[in-house]
Amino acid sequence: MKMIRGIVRPEKEMDVVKNLEKSGFTAYTKLDVLGRGKQKGIQIGSARYDELAKVMFILVVEDADVARAVDALKTGARTGNPGDGKVFVTEVEQAITIRTGEKVL
Repeated sequence: MKMIRGIVRPEKEMDVVKNLEKSGFTAYTKLDVLGRGKQKGIQIGSARYDELAKVMFILVVEDADVARAVDALKTGARTGNPGDGKVFVTEVEQAITIRTGEKVL
């Protein structure tokens, strides 16, 4: 299994949700986060914003579903401009259901 974390623009949140659901991914965690990428924030007039608001989606999927999930995130989040976000894919070593104690992997 893999954990996919996608960090996207807040205005693209609903597009990502729709794409994930359309692709069959209804289980995810969504968080409001702050951060900055290569552009190191933005300058608007005399105001400098070092950290920008983003939304992070977290999904755990079977290995065979990774490409489809990543594509759903990328398609929903893309504007073509700097700051569209990033997708990170990592290995999940173990998953346990809290209610039952059952190991999922």
